[in-house]
Amino acid sequence: MNKYRSHNCNELRKKNVGSNILLSGWINKKRDHGNLLFLDLRDNYGITQCIIDKGNKNFKDLEKLQLETVINVEGKVVDRSTDTINKEIETGEIEVTIENFVVLGKCKELPMPVFSDQEYSEEIRLKYRYLDLRRKKIHENIILRSKVISFIRNEMNKFGFLEFQTPILTSSSPEGARDFLVPSRLSPGKFYALPQAPQQFKQLIMVSGFDKYFQIAPCFRDEDARADRSPGEFYQLDLEMSFVEQEDIFKVVEQLLVNTFKKFSKKKILSEKFPRITYKDALLKYGSDKPDLRNPLIIEDITETFIREDVSFDIFKKLVKSGSNVRCIVTQNTKDKPRSFFDSIDRWAKDEGASGLAYFTIENGISAKGPVGKFFSRESLEEIMKKTGAKVGDSIFMACSKKKDLERITSLARDKIAKDLNLIDDNIFAFCWVVDYPMFEKNDQTNKIEFSHNPFSMPQGDINKLNFEKPLDMLAYQYDIVCNGIELSSGAIRNHIPELMYKLFAIAGYDKNQVDEKFSGMINALSYGAPPHGGIAPGIDRIIMLLANEKNIREVTMFPMNQNAQDLMMNAPSSIDEKQLKELNLALKIKK
Repeated sequence: MNKYRSHNCNELRKKNVGSNILLSGWINKKRDHGNLLFLDLRDNYGITQCIIDKGNKNFKDLEKLQLETVINVEGKVVDRSTDTINKEIETGEIEVTIENFVVLGKCKELPMPVFSDQEYSEEIRLKYRYLDLRRKKIHENIILRSKVISFIRNEMNKFGFLEFQTPILTSSSPEGARDFLVPSRLSPGKFYALPQAPQQFKQLIMVSGFDKYFQIAPCFRDEDARADRSPGEFYQLDLEMSFVEQEDIFKVVEQLLVNTFKKFSKKKILSEKFPRITYKDALLKYGSDKPDLRNPLIIEDITETFIREDVSFDIFKKLVKSGSNVRCIVTQNTKDKPRSFFDSIDRWAKDEGASGLAYFTIENGISAKGPVGKFFSRESLEEIMKKTGAKVGDSIFMACSKKKDLERITSLARDKIAKDLNLIDDNIFAFCWVVDYPMFEKNDQTNKIEFSHNPFSMPQGDINKLNFEKPLDMLAYQYDIVCNGIELSSGAIRNHIPELMYKLFAIAGYDKNQVDEKFSGMINALSYGAPPHGGIAPGIDRIIMLLANEKNIREVTMFPMNQNAQDLMMNAPSSIDEKQLKELNLALKIKK
C-alpha cells in the first residue's frame, strides 16, 4: 500500500465503514468543539471530515496546526449520525476517527484564505497563485480546462485529424499584432519571433501533403490585456484542411463545438446549425461583428426618414445632410416605463462619449410621446414603424453620427438596454458565423489600404475577373465564429496561388521583393503545387471561460499575468545581467 494514502479524500463511502485507512491532504477547515476537533481534509479529488477527541495523545498537536498544513492521517471509517450527514459532499455519510497523524508539509500564516471563494485583489491572487488555485471554484475551472482539451483532442482524432507541433522560434510577420522578439546569439543583430499563431506553418503542412492537421497551439502576442484576452500568451485549437470549401470547415467546427458544449454544460444551445451573418449586416443590425444573439434587440437604419419635410428634428437633419446616419433600437411595450428609465439611458450614452440617445414612445392614434416626439408627423412615424416593425406602446431610441461612431454607440446601447430590461437569457449559448469580410479596408489615420483580416485569404469570386482597381469592394472567404458576443476564432480559405498573392499584397503596399523576403517559406512552397486549403483556430481559453461561466479569462488560466503583462509570482519580466547581454550582442538604451 502507498505509504501516504489508501484512498483519496473523495473516495470513502458507507461500504468502507470499519476500515482502517490512510488519507493525505491539506487541512481545509477546523472546528474545535472543546472535547472534539473536527477537521476537513482536502485533496485534488474532494473533502473528507476527520475527527479526534481530547483523549487522543495527538489532540493538542493537531489543534495547533495552521490551515493548509499538509498532513497524513491514519484512522478508521465510521458512520455519521443521521442529523450530521452532509449531502453537499460525496463523502458526507461517513467520517474518519483520527488515531495518528504526521505533518508532511508545514504552512506559515496565509496571505489569503483558501477555503473561501471570497474575492481578493488581483495582485494578491496572482502573487500567490498556487494558493489561489487551491480554492474550490478556480481549482474546478482548471480541472474543467484539462477535461475539455482532452475531449477536443479525442473528437479531432475521430474526425480524422492528425496532431502535429509547429516551431516556437520563427520569423517576425509584418501583419497582425505586435510580436514578442527573441535575440539570436548565433546570428548577431537578428531576432526570432514567438508565433502569433502557427498560420504559415499549418499552411505548409497542407502543402506537404497532409490532409487534416490540428494542434492545441500556444500563441504569443504583445497585446494589452482585456477580460477575454490574456496578455502575452494564449492557446487555440489550430486546424487546417486540404481540398475544402468554407462549408466543409463550418461542418467540422459546428459539430465539434456542439459536442463540446453539450458535454460540459447544461445550458441550451440556441441553434445547433449556427446562423450565418454577413459582416455588413452584423455592423448594421448589431453594431458589431461580435453579435450576442441572446439579445433580441435589432438596430435599424432610419436615415431616410430625416430627409422628409414633415420631420422637424433639426439637430439630426443637419447632421444627416453633412453625411451622418441615424440608427435606432426599438424596445417592445415599454410605454409604462417611467421617464427616469429613458433619461438614465440618455445620460449613460453621454457618459460613453456620445451626444446622447434621443427617444420617444409610440402612442394610440400614432403620435409620439417624449422629448423629441413633437418633431415627427403621423406619416413619418408610420414610416418608422413600417421600417422597424415597431408597434403602439413601443419605444424608439435614436443616435445620429458618422458610421464608425454610430456602430460603437448603438452596439453598446443595444447591450445596455437589453440588460436594463432583463432580456438576455444567461442559460443559453448562441453561436453564429460572421462571414463575407472585406478583403481590404482603409486606415483612417494613414488613409492607406490595408488587409482587413488575414493577408493569406482567398478573395471571393472568379479569380480571373477580380477588379483590382476597386479593392475595397472585394470580399474574402474569411469568417469568425462568435458565441454570446465573444469572438471564439477567425478563419479563412487560404490563397494558394502565388501570382494572386503578389497582386493582393501590392494593393496593401508590398512589392514582389518584399513579399519574397517576408514570406519566402510560404511563397516558395506555394509554387511547388499547393492544394486548395483552409482552416480556423477557436480560442481554448475563451471556450473554457464560457463553459465555466466566467467573465474574465484569468479565472480559467493556470498561471496568468496581470494587466501589465507581469508574472507577479515569478517576477517576470526580469532584468538580465551584463554577461547575458554581451552573449547576445545587445546593449540597453532605456527610455526615461
